[in-house]
Amino acid sequence: MTARPYDAVLCDIDGVLRHWPTASDIESSHGLPAGTLAAAAFAPARLHPAITGEITDEQWRSAVAADLAEMCGSLDRAHAAVADWSNLVPRVDHEVVSLLAQARTVATVALVSNATTRLEWDLARQGLDDLADTVVNTSRIGAMKPDPHVYVMAAAQAGAPVHRCLFIDDTAANVTAAREVGMTALHYRQIEDLRSALAPLLNTASGEQHT
Repeated sequence: MTARPYDAVLCDIDGVLRHWPTASDIESSHGLPAGTLAAAAFAPARLHPAITGEITDEQWRSAVAADLAEMCGSLDRAHAAVADWSNLVPRVDHEVVSLLAQARTVATVALVSNATTRLEWDLARQGLDDLADTVVNTSRIGAMKPDPHVYVMAAAQAGAPVHRCLFIDDTAANVTAAREVGMTALHYRQIEDLRSALAPLLNTASGEQHT
């Protein structure tokens, strides 16, 4: 029997498992230039407190609205724009879902995301809350990727030594950090990347079924 190459698969969410649409139609309907909402929401000084748990998701979105009040013409209009943006629903890549579900038959699967306190609700509304054995939401642990603490915590929650983890992320800096703590890591760009990375693990599952 071939020994499995990993004990845990740690997978990023946004940019791998799910993909958010642009807000251009919302911005247009509210008289905002394209890219305005993302620029305000994802400015490091605004985003980092939200994804490290210093503030809640609600507080973050309220702060974004306050930042946009002048541009929108009033705070009420800014809140309306942010509310519409907040209602966007990401596209789930069901090929990724299928591969992670297969991986879970032979290894622990964890989702690891730089996220706000809304992540768990977001996953549940799209039926993804049972996809993994555990979810590492950075706003719950007070650190964000590429901080080494996130990887150590993720491995611990998955019950695996760091050197027995396969980490998957679409951001190069996060992949580099995973390798620096001793994980095998994949810089995700397309589904074939994930399929190839998981093949040795899934092959062990197939081998077990035939023994």
